[in-house]
Amino acid sequence: MKVVALVSGGKDSCFAMMKSIQYGHEIVALANLMPADDSVDELDSYMYQTVGHQIIVSYAECMGIPLFRRRIQGSTRHQKLNYRITPGDEVEDMYILLKEVKRQLPSVSAVCSGAIASDYQRLRVESVCSRLGLVSLAYLWKQDQSLLLHEMINNGILAITVKVAAMGLDPMKHLGKELSSLDSVLHKLNKLYGINVCGEGGEYETLTLDCPLFKNARIVLDESKVVMHSSDSIAPVGFLHPISFHLEYKAKNSSICDNNSVDHEKVGLLFEIEGDCFHSSDTLQSVADASSANHLLDDVPDDRLQISCSRMQYTFAISCWLQDSRDTSSGLQDDLKTVLRKIESELLGRGYGWKNVLYIHLYLADMDDFALANETYVSFITQEKCPFGVPSRSTIELPLLQVRSGNAYIEVLVANDQSKRVLHVQSISSWAPSCIGPYSQATLHKEILYMAGQLGLNPPTMTLCSGGATHELEQALKNCEAVSESFNSSISTSSVLFITYCSTRIQLEERKKIEDKLHGVLEEMRHSKKDSSSKVLDTIYLYIHVPNLPKGALVEVKPVLYVQENFDTEAEHLHDSSKLHTPTYWGFQHENWHKSCIQKCVVNGNICAVVLSVTNEPARNICSSLRGNQISEEHLELVSKFCICLLNEALLDSACCWEDIKSLRFYLPTSLNITLEAASIIFSRAFNELAESNPTVHVDRFFNLIPVLGAGRAPTSMDDILTCELFAQKS
Repeated sequence: MKVVALVSGGKDSCFAMMKSIQYGHEIVALANLMPADDSVDELDSYMYQTVGHQIIVSYAECMGIPLFRRRIQGSTRHQKLNYRITPGDEVEDMYILLKEVKRQLPSVSAVCSGAIASDYQRLRVESVCSRLGLVSLAYLWKQDQSLLLHEMINNGILAITVKVAAMGLDPMKHLGKELSSLDSVLHKLNKLYGINVCGEGGEYETLTLDCPLFKNARIVLDESKVVMHSSDSIAPVGFLHPISFHLEYKAKNSSICDNNSVDHEKVGLLFEIEGDCFHSSDTLQSVADASSANHLLDDVPDDRLQISCSRMQYTFAISCWLQDSRDTSSGLQDDLKTVLRKIESELLGRGYGWKNVLYIHLYLADMDDFALANETYVSFITQEKCPFGVPSRSTIELPLLQVRSGNAYIEVLVANDQSKRVLHVQSISSWAPSCIGPYSQATLHKEILYMAGQLGLNPPTMTLCSGGATHELEQALKNCEAVSESFNSSISTSSVLFITYCSTRIQLEERKKIEDKLHGVLEEMRHSKKDSSSKVLDTIYLYIHVPNLPKGALVEVKPVLYVQENFDTEAEHLHDSSKLHTPTYWGFQHENWHKSCIQKCVVNGNICAVVLSVTNEPARNICSSLRGNQISEEHLELVSKFCICLLNEALLDSACCWEDIKSLRFYLPTSLNITLEAASIIFSRAFNELAESNPTVHVDRFFNLIPVLGAGRAPTSMDDILTCELFAQKS
């Protein structure tokens, strides 16, 4: 991509440019925000470094590419972490600046910045990029700062300190020093006082005088003076004011930044961008766009729609799919709009909206329609509608048409409060795959971390890693671990439920290696943890066979984690056992082989996850009339009742009840040749009988039927007759 680089003059923004080039991008322009008054060195800005701004003008000549500058008119008006368009805020200056860059250089499609650890800065850059249709590149994001500092020095960045503001850093002693000479000092102060060695906490700022990108000239600072901002005895603050400097030209033998595609004679090298950030209609356009995207809740023919809804007190699930639409559907877009409208209507009818949604499962009949599905999806679910964070999401192709259920199927998990914590990184980085759009990497709610489905994408390039399914799986697990670490957790110790979707493109021989790879990588992660004594949950594993995955991936992983937020109290609650005790239903008597069907994980007596697998052998025990592997609707009715009995026992043993269920899925293999409509009737009848048998058991149409090619406990045996996945949490 052609990239405009946000530059402050510091080491981070320069190294971010170098990393962007390393990953195949082309820096075609620079963008800088400077004080309105040239005589001012330091602004009280949460966003921008301005010390040394007098020298930035030389970067255009040093690199031989255009520099766009704007004087900062705004101030910090919107101080909350997640930025919303605020006229007069300093972020709007960035918007106006980058909008003009894009106008003059239409080929620009990305912005690179030097964000390392500041969510505040990253989110604002991403917000501006989203409004302008640009991709944010942040290749330093979440990188180890010690390694990063050494990498900068070793890769030829010559930077000096121009501001210090930390214990152990003396303005009179340390200002103007080259970064390489302060390496040992910074690491010593890190051990003594915990300072960030890259200065991410504002401990110091730098000015780059030379780097491999400066192919034409290096900057020589001739004269400067130290200005004391604060003479605090513990952590004095001072900055370096440049008085004079000159350029020292280099031999023209460097080609690290090839900018032949930019006509410098035509566009020039230096531009100052003006415009009012207080009343610009442009800054409010995305709000107008968002407000005009309201969807009329048209009457949807209910005979084609199937809705299920759980009834937990603080979290509930809604799912919607179209039945028997083979002859009536005009394609994915119409089906998806219908389903999304219906779910939106259900949310509004309960007094909620998309802002309450924690997680979305998006099931498609054909992954070739993924781009079209995204286009439709983002017209309903926007960041403006989700001020507390957009939902996490997984997208899977399912054999929907084989069971006559339309081209799209949606499940949403909804919270009745706004206590969720959302991790949404839209920038492309080396940390984990970006989520460019209204879907996030993970959502934490009530100590459950719902992670988006992860593919084996190489984060810096956003391309699938080569080498087959096991290589993709290993990378996907590393991506998941990077996300979980942002919540001080690990998929290797805190996973309650671990689902792996396997594409039909995986050959049988490779499927045999997947399970070993999964457990091997998780074991390595456990051993690498500093606190190896942390408790390891008894994770449940489930493998699901599907036709296709996004980007043609071979595997997609979706862990659900327990993240303890309150370490002072044990989450232990007991229900009245008399309420939980129910008789044996439908004549099923407990037998020892039943245990072989169940995987269960119970956490602190508060969370219960169950996967129940009915394979051919148990099916024959359940259905005495079963011959071969051909399951009829009558057989499925018996199997469904058996599953409900075992789920009831599992809930009873875990001191949970049916009302505690957050999600209940039955994975129905298409080899049964039973439509979703027929299966839905069978399961609904079984649950109604359960409710009639015991008035204390309150059940409704709260289960989801998911058509799959197969499912099972291992990737080599995804041939269950029926698989149940239950997740319950006490309110």
